[in-house]
Amino acid sequence: MLLGTVLVLLLLGGGPASAHAALRGADPADGSVVKTAPGAITLTFTESVGLLDDSFRVFDPDNRRVDTGEASHADGRADTARIKLPAKLGTGTFTVAWRVVSADSHPIAGAFTFSVGTPSATPPALPGTSVENPATGGLFNIGRYLAYLAAALLVGTAAFIAVCRPPDVRPLRRLLLAGWWALAGSTVFLLLLRGPYEAGTGPAQALDPSGLTRTLGTRPGLALVARLALLAAAAALLLWQRKALGEGKRPSRAALLTGATLATGLALTWAGAEHASAGIQVPVAMTSTVLHLLAMAVWLGGLASLLTLFYRASVPSRVVGRFSQLAGLSVTVLVVTGVYQSWRGLGSVAALTDTTYGRVLLAKLVAVTLLLLAGARSRRTVTRERTARNVTVEVTSVGTEREARVPEPVGGRAEGAADGLAEGRVEGRVEGRVEGRTAGTVDTPAGGPPLPGKPRSPAGAVLSPAEDAQRRALRRSVLAEVVVSVVVLVFTTVLTGTLPGRAAAEAATAEQSAGLPVASVTNIPFTIGSDSPGARSVSGKVQVTLDPGRVGDNGLQAVVYGPDGGFVSIPELRISFGLPDQDIGPLDAKVTNRGGYWAADTVNLPLPGTWEMKVTVRVSETDQVSESKPVEIVR
Repeated sequence: MLLGTVLVLLLLGGGPASAHAALRGADPADGSVVKTAPGAITLTFTESVGLLDDSFRVFDPDNRRVDTGEASHADGRADTARIKLPAKLGTGTFTVAWRVVSADSHPIAGAFTFSVGTPSATPPALPGTSVENPATGGLFNIGRYLAYLAAALLVGTAAFIAVCRPPDVRPLRRLLLAGWWALAGSTVFLLLLRGPYEAGTGPAQALDPSGLTRTLGTRPGLALVARLALLAAAAALLLWQRKALGEGKRPSRAALLTGATLATGLALTWAGAEHASAGIQVPVAMTSTVLHLLAMAVWLGGLASLLTLFYRASVPSRVVGRFSQLAGLSVTVLVVTGVYQSWRGLGSVAALTDTTYGRVLLAKLVAVTLLLLAGARSRRTVTRERTARNVTVEVTSVGTEREARVPEPVGGRAEGAADGLAEGRVEGRVEGRVEGRTAGTVDTPAGGPPLPGKPRSPAGAVLSPAEDAQRRALRRSVLAEVVVSVVVLVFTTVLTGTLPGRAAAEAATAEQSAGLPVASVTNIPFTIGSDSPGARSVSGKVQVTLDPGRVGDNGLQAVVYGPDGGFVSIPELRISFGLPDQDIGPLDAKVTNRGGYWAADTVNLPLPGTWEMKVTVRVSETDQVSESKPVEIVR
């Protein structure tokens, strides 16, 4: 009941979102100057966000931390974050550093400033807004990689046993146990490290009880707890089938059905807490992710199982053939779901090369292509081997073999012919398809001891030169697939922690619509020379902020900086705007001195386009300079 509740929360807990939140707006706005101290700071995001104990840090003009209330959602809206401020805040420039967790489980952070009354004479330095602690982030990524690898071993090996039906499954027991223990250990590791990963603190905070308590109340924490519960059920299943596996028998039908259900649930713990749980088409994306993860696990885990059997036991051709078909089906599922997820994550073709997500995806596609080429080579080897095992046996009397063409396969005589001889069938011709000698049989010359110096299978069977060459070729190609698959898992792990291209574009759009500094601040350098004897030239820059930097009314603030970066007081500053393409302007902004900075409450820019902003700086009765810069105004 508890496990079902957790899985339902994972499925239903994520509404429409944009995968990786972006800041849509702030109140007070970044870089703004307000007359009186605000009672609270409110941030609005493009999707729902989770709050941390230290989601806000507010610093006064002297860089001392301001005592604030506890962070909460404004008016109950999950896409907001609010912190209350003390009544006597003071005047000057204040700095706000914020940190939240987006709906797809990844932390985001930022910082901005606002001023009360007048800006401070010396602008404060923004605090560090690193999204993660390097040590914690590195360990967390290692844990995620181990979890993927372990899931592939556990689910893939179980699927190989169920579908490919090897005659002896005992060599695969260690793979099953290794996959289970590795997945259980990595899950506990991720659960402990989740708190410091979200908070951006060091790994030493992993054992902090308060951090673990908070993690257990979040979607990623619920997903990890659900994974541990499913692994406990998987352990019970393995114990139930322990005797059958020890005797080399196949699992029962009930065990197979239970295992398939558990495998789907395990895949859901990833889909319910990663990129698929936020963004467009969430139900379709989660279904696609579950199928993608299961297909990946079946293919890669099956490769590891096949390679283990090559070194530990005989591998009948029917087993290799069944895995070849299973791998082909897995590849088809991977291609279909991979194309959908690429479209959903990128949003545009240009994002393939313009975003980190796209470049990592391209690298993964190259690795997958190499994996497909290695798989095609294995498939050709299997096809040649199975073709060579079509034999014709002529029988003239019971127990008398007249002719057998083509060397026997890995493991021995043609099963069809051997069965016919054992049952005493006397027919003119018996045709059998070679699928493998019974484990432990050894060819002997005329019933004598085994031939010395002959290549043998792991079960001890003598192999012909052609058969040995085919076996070695297949072993090499499968080994190559396993090596490349490890690289594919690395890229998969990196992609889960990378901002999708579609989300990056949405974040940029949100920043433009919010009027953040990247879109609304223009720096105009100036230099004023002097003809007076012994006088020096004056240089600096004017920083002009337009809020919101869109068509219509805009607020304007301008600050003059000297060459050392400090504020400079000048007798006059004029700013005007013109749109040459439409023959509009110049429009005087009518800025006034507000005591340390210049501002205009309303500047109306009626049309979108590239406006020319002209700034005139006068430093004395006779010395002034005018400089111009383009400013992009959007609708």
